[in-house]
Amino acid sequence: MWRATVAGHICADLRPKLSGNERIVPGAIIEVGPLDIRPGGSVANTGGDLAALGAQVLLVADLGDDELGSAVARALSTFGADCQGVRHVAGLTTSYSLVFEPPGTDRSFWHHVGANARFDGARVQPDATDLVHLGYPALLPLLHADCGSRLRDLLARVRQAGTTTSLDLSFVTPGSPAAEVDWRLLLQRTAPLVDVLSPSVDDLVSALGVASPTSVSEVRELGRVLLGLGSAVVLLTNGEQGMHLFTAGQDRLSRAGRCLSERAEAWADRELYLPASASGPLATTGAGDAATAGLLFGVLAGSDADEAATIAARAAALKVAGHQRLSRYTTTARSD
Repeated sequence: MWRATVAGHICADLRPKLSGNERIVPGAIIEVGPLDIRPGGSVANTGGDLAALGAQVLLVADLGDDELGSAVARALSTFGADCQGVRHVAGLTTSYSLVFEPPGTDRSFWHHVGANARFDGARVQPDATDLVHLGYPALLPLLHADCGSRLRDLLARVRQAGTTTSLDLSFVTPGSPAAEVDWRLLLQRTAPLVDVLSPSVDDLVSALGVASPTSVSEVRELGRVLLGLGSAVVLLTNGEQGMHLFTAGQDRLSRAGRCLSERAEAWADRELYLPASASGPLATTGAGDAATAGLLFGVLAGSDADEAATIAARAAALKVAGHQRLSRYTTTARSD
């Protein structure tokens, strides 16, 4: 089993239980259910799920030096991952998201960037790991500044060490500082350095300003565009419409770091579609991160493309069905 570092965005997710009838009414008291507080963001979700599946995982992220940061750190310590790379930044607050997820509908977020504003990737040590996964550059101001120059430098440093690179995106909110970034140019500059790219369709629509695809063929075309930018493996998730896996040719995969280069021939030139297996969206938060974790577990465990994609789909389905944590039983991939 290869080792992974999961770095980047982390926050506390604050989730009030909703009935679906709540509305913001000035001056009124609106009754809601109990509040669930748990670590969120790419580092907690993808990193925690990878560790739960049985991978060796080091987490690298920035928390504030406040009580919320201490609570997040305590929760992370129960995930089974190495948390030595999670630091508390003096004088900064911990990032948090208010997550509103009424039954039967997609979730929405109110987000505070907090200590994520300090994350620059400098503490990521590629020589000590086999795969580096970076999550949510749109929520990491230093990494999307100057059209992703620090992100590109970080990816280049990881690739130079022979380590496999992985990148996940997030929704770009209109009017936010991230919306001012030319994400098409940023991806053109960074995708050739990304071995595994795992955004959602919503992430891409918000970042690139393209029309939302209305058919499977349009989703496939979007995935092929990403592959054409230079990534070796693209996992494109699309909620209730399932997910697509695309892989480049053998030459590109042979340059995809030590986790994939040895299996370049077996992974080359694949296109797979996996329908969503959960019946009805019960809890969508974290499903995309779980899919990424499942795919990366397959990569780390030496699975072939079909098996890795199946693990990704199974992991996402469990999250949608309401499972907060995954387990080794999610996968049949070997974990030697």
